[in-house]
Amino acid sequence: MEFDGYTTDMGHIAIEGVIGAGKTSLALKLAKLLKGRAVLERFEENPFLEKFYDDIAHYAFQTQMFFLLSRYKQQQELAQIDLFAQLIVSDYMFEKDKIFAYLNLQDDELRLYEALVSLLEKNIPKPDLVVYLQCNLDHLMANIRKRGRKYERSISTDYIQSLNEAYNYFFFRYKSSPLLIVNADQIDFVNNEKDFEKLAAEILRPRKVAEYYNPILK
Repeated sequence: MEFDGYTTDMGHIAIEGVIGAGKTSLALKLAKLLKGRAVLERFEENPFLEKFYDDIAHYAFQTQMFFLLSRYKQQQELAQIDLFAQLIVSDYMFEKDKIFAYLNLQDDELRLYEALVSLLEKNIPKPDLVVYLQCNLDHLMANIRKRGRKYERSISTDYIQSLNEAYNYFFFRYKSSPLLIVNADQIDFVNNEKDFEKLAAEILRPRKVAEYYNPILK
């Protein structure tokens, strides 16, 4: 498919990253550029999320189960779309659910989670490309504070640091789809159009394996 000079055979691009990495902003801009459909995670529908950040141990399981089933429902809806008719750009991928589960759930909760997710994930299509926006802790915390979401006010630096380490561990071993890891600390794809255009071109470049994109070296 060709979009205003950009050509791709992909039907589904998933943007991933830790809270505050800019994945929703990138997904929206990329979908607009490519005349595709943006599919965004419905995090605001989770009634446990604000309580979770206030008391992670107490609300982790309820929060995780709600997200798991919500993500599954949305991915099932996505599977019904003719991906060859319209490019999909999502701001998450289903497999990332496990990152939060392994970080936050207790052993007995995790066993129940694993039994359920093993049944659900069989029906989820894989993205044609995953873009992981890799950021350092200061960058993530600055973005979280800047956007000022009410339910994120109590997020601790320690939690984001642990989540960032868990994301890095997961994606350095990810093999399910072609992967582009982006050094997002050195690029402003939200406010700088040149940065965004260079990143978009890199995303659409054909690849079959994991690659790393550092904009300061390009």
